[in-house]
Amino acid sequence: MIRTLAIALALSVSITAASAHAAPGDAAEARTLLMESVGIASVKGRGQTPALARFYRDWLVKAGFNAADIQIDELAGTANFHMAWRAAVTAKAKPIALTGHLDVVEANPADWERPPFTAVAENGYIFGRGVQDNKFDVAMMIATLAKLKASGWTPKRDIHLFLSGDEETEGTASAVQAKQAAAIGFEYMLNSDGGGGGLDAQSKPFFYKLQAAEKSYADFQMTITDPGGHSSTPTASNAIARIGLVSARIAGHRWPAQFNEITRASLAQAARQRSDILGQAMARFAANPADAEAIAVLRANPGTIGQIATTCVPTMISGGHAPNALPQRVTLTVNCRIFPGTSIAAVQSELARIAEDPGVRFAAGIDWPVTPASPLRPDVTAAVQAAVAARAAGLPGLLDLKATPGMDAGATDSVFWRAQGIPSYGVSSLFMRQEDSFAHGLNERVPEAAIAPALRHWDSILRRLAG
Repeated sequence: MIRTLAIALALSVSITAASAHAAPGDAAEARTLLMESVGIASVKGRGQTPALARFYRDWLVKAGFNAADIQIDELAGTANFHMAWRAAVTAKAKPIALTGHLDVVEANPADWERPPFTAVAENGYIFGRGVQDNKFDVAMMIATLAKLKASGWTPKRDIHLFLSGDEETEGTASAVQAKQAAAIGFEYMLNSDGGGGGLDAQSKPFFYKLQAAEKSYADFQMTITDPGGHSSTPTASNAIARIGLVSARIAGHRWPAQFNEITRASLAQAARQRSDILGQAMARFAANPADAEAIAVLRANPGTIGQIATTCVPTMISGGHAPNALPQRVTLTVNCRIFPGTSIAAVQSELARIAEDPGVRFAAGIDWPVTPASPLRPDVTAAVQAAVAARAAGLPGLLDLKATPGMDAGATDSVFWRAQGIPSYGVSSLFMRQEDSFAHGLNERVPEAAIAPALRHWDSILRRLAG
């Protein structure tokens, strides 16, 4: 699932310096791992996701991990990956989990400037489908684990790496994996597919989000049926015309503003980095969530509207059966990102009210669990802050960079882990400018200079939390 970031100006992406911070060879190996992984088209329906899981397994075995500690479960055309790195001695602390996902969204080669499933290095960027979402951080985690293994370092608590196979689609395999994790019993989970850092338009680092909450995901199928008839004798009950009105009403609706401790904190922090109208609105809303003028500004910005409310948008429509016949059936798909604390049933009820058409019938598509925010653990917060602060060396502007708890407007695998009672935190190593982010879009890319600091990020976090 696209890592929809909490605030448009806080999109996770890459740092443009500091490659010297990693030991020689580390960044080169991680780069190779990333580029080769892009070449495996792990898209739903292509049958390549198990191949990517085996590719990662073989890389880790080559690095010295025991093949018997790596499990690949193939299911329904996809696969889940699980590796356990056992502590050197009997661990006093419960194990921790690292997560990411194997699958990527589809890409039409005809639309791309470069072949989407062949990684291309050009002008300081690596291009390819999934290179940002989520193969970059998966490669960085694997490269870091391999580096730690080769150095002789051993964890003082078990570390488990989980990679799910259908995060971008139904999440069925993701949910299965989270249940398996619950049976093992983890203290918490660190998700590479959430959080991350932002660079401003001048490539100055100004924000890091520690993802501790996320909105729930739900698709609603809204269908209108009609007797139909010959197109030469039109009726007022035309199903396509009616669903068009319903779609327009939903698209134009603005859901009531909501907030929680995490969203207020992230908006307040982001506001301190800005002096424009949007920054002023962030600060005003954080101070007073009932401020109508601030709400209007935040609603008008695509990057902040999802931080203050549930959002529902029409995304697909199908209907009709012949060009010369009145439509007998038409279905509108509405995708909702639901604010924590709001039930899916309540959203459906509101959609029915907005539709203003009693003939609309609902059928649920994908709907994921509604989960509360994870508690802000001091150990996790301190480890992430230390990793962020480590980027400050030689990079003015990072000295005061804080890891701010935030909520993702989109959904990740964390929702399934939180549903199992496992605290989950998005701790991506990727810093990027907003204009460089094309996850799920054309010409997806990451800057090559992001690789070395990302390796340091994961190395720092693992040494602090598992060392």
